[in-house]
Amino acid sequence: MAKPHRRFSRYLAGISATFLLAVLHAPLTAAEDEPPPWPTCGPYPSSGNYTQNSTYHANIDLLAASLPRNASSSPALYATGSVGDVPDIVYGQALCRGDVANASACESCVATAFRGAQQACPLYKDVMIFYDLCQLRFSNRNFLLDDDYIITTYTLQRSRLVGPQAFDAAVGLLVNATADHAVGDSSRRFGTGEEGFDDKRNPKIYALSQCAPDTTVDVCRTCLRRIIRQLRESFSGRTGGGIFGVWCNFRYEVYPFFSGRPLLQLPQFVESPPASAPPATGGGEKMRNRTVKVLAIVMPTIAVILVIPVVYFFCWRRRRPEADAFLPSTSEDIQHIDSLLLDLATLRVATDDFDERKMLGKGGFGMVYKGVLPDSQEIAVKRLGQTSRQGIGELKSELVLVAKLHHRNLVRLVGVCLEEDEKILVYEYMPNRSLDTIIFDFERKKELDWGKRFKIINGIARGLQYLHEDSQLKIVHRDLKASNVLLDLDYNPKISDFGLAKIFGGDQSVDVTHRIAGTYGYMAPEYAMRGQYSIKSDVFSFGVLVLEIVTGRRNSGSYNTEQDVDLLNLVWEHWTRGNVIELIDPSLSSHPPVDQILKCIHVGLLCVQRKPASRPAMSSVNIMFSSHTVRLPSLSRPAFCIQEVSVNESSTAYSETYPLTEKSTVMSSNEVSITELSPR
Repeated sequence: MAKPHRRFSRYLAGISATFLLAVLHAPLTAAEDEPPPWPTCGPYPSSGNYTQNSTYHANIDLLAASLPRNASSSPALYATGSVGDVPDIVYGQALCRGDVANASACESCVATAFRGAQQACPLYKDVMIFYDLCQLRFSNRNFLLDDDYIITTYTLQRSRLVGPQAFDAAVGLLVNATADHAVGDSSRRFGTGEEGFDDKRNPKIYALSQCAPDTTVDVCRTCLRRIIRQLRESFSGRTGGGIFGVWCNFRYEVYPFFSGRPLLQLPQFVESPPASAPPATGGGEKMRNRTVKVLAIVMPTIAVILVIPVVYFFCWRRRRPEADAFLPSTSEDIQHIDSLLLDLATLRVATDDFDERKMLGKGGFGMVYKGVLPDSQEIAVKRLGQTSRQGIGELKSELVLVAKLHHRNLVRLVGVCLEEDEKILVYEYMPNRSLDTIIFDFERKKELDWGKRFKIINGIARGLQYLHEDSQLKIVHRDLKASNVLLDLDYNPKISDFGLAKIFGGDQSVDVTHRIAGTYGYMAPEYAMRGQYSIKSDVFSFGVLVLEIVTGRRNSGSYNTEQDVDLLNLVWEHWTRGNVIELIDPSLSSHPPVDQILKCIHVGLLCVQRKPASRPAMSSVNIMFSSHTVRLPSLSRPAFCIQEVSVNESSTAYSETYPLTEKSTVMSSNEVSITELSPR
């Protein structure tokens, strides 16, 4: 019975996995048979509005004077740009369809899009608009740095309903083929296709797929996969539809809507024939009697077959209560998991069966391994320990949250595996590991000149702003620290480890917990002492990080043997004495940009103020970093730094022997995250 049990466990794991995630990024709008243009006003409501004849309005007009020409003169018919200074800066992106006949048609379409955007969405700072031949977005947010995958779905004009099954299958085949062609087109990221269909009214189907030309193969493929997954949900049985996004789009029709010959020509679609029915062998009455007899035998048998797995399932759930932690709490967590599922066998091959030599690190949840998927993509495999319940809730938080969040300064989730007894999350691999492995290493910190350090500070700030203000969810990370900032090949930072993250409601600003969890040295005092956490708790942690990056010193430890001064107060004392420049990491060049470094120290001290209200929002921090004219607020003495009392090899054993009470405080050293343990 061992093998059937294992197969059924895998089957149940697959069922559970189907119920794990929320909609990764559902369409913002849907319209029935709406002609172009298709506008989306304020995809991020927090972007706000501008006033008539304001500086922002003037900057839109300046961008409208240059962007159409820049797009039309580009070989890929694509351009980005910005005009003005913070807070009135306007970022723009224009993309013409790859089949546009000439440059003048592209320029004319983008110019029309600027006018159409301001007419359809008057006084909105953030607007997306799509025409037949081009798309445009402008915003006060630097969305060019965000992998936000915002999309808009439209059922196109002249679309009508047809028999769904065969037609949907034919459309899916064609759209996926054009998407693959677009991914492989390194210069334009563009593909068109044609497919025959056995229907007098719809003898052929046509499709087009496109990504922004500057997207990588992985980003283009991921973006198109996400929107194509919504085909059946949004357009089942419809003869025309399109999903348009910031970074990719597709469209299909039953008439040729693009110029030139299709780049792909698929053969006539042939539907799989249905199973033939057995021939009749007797009269009507005889057949009815036979049917009754057959049903009398078959129906109880079917009932037994159906009851057995149900009973087995509930018994399995009673034996495995921890698996319930992965079931979603809302109906939103039920869609789009299939593309994230990875086979355990694939991950075993990728990591050489979780070989210790492939291990990247170890945390309270388990191990992280390096692996390589069959398509040569490098991955980091986060594997929860099989025998421990610790970390199950945190793993669920990461799975639900990270799958919804898309920003270039947040680590990207590649997949999930829940086969057998495994609970595994798979992330993109970061070649330069975590920030702490470099910035606190005497030799490796020399890799980080000031330019790289400032890029890291900026990237972390942008990622936090996305979490706090710009994403569709309002999220507090609660464990921001150097070891949870990962660095890619070019030292671009990505915030990781969302096991402790919390989602706030729309107007919620503060929450209280009796179970404190986090990391010594980065924890805001109101959270460590009273359990109060908010986005300003993350701001405090960010301030600590900034001071660590500038000085190259850990926040923990003693820097004055007589007074036991921590890093925050050490920096403050040097700041008030006017010699804070002495604390700049000596591994930096002999002539670093002192003014910029002093600004970073000033912002870092602002972020660690004692009162949460005195700490700036991350959007304000980003304005301070990008502007040369903004006056920085005055400072007061920073809050004291919550330090680790003692950490040694027996600390874990202590918590195992003496379980935590409901109001216990759980904190970890800088190297390891130990998150909200449950009593054993």
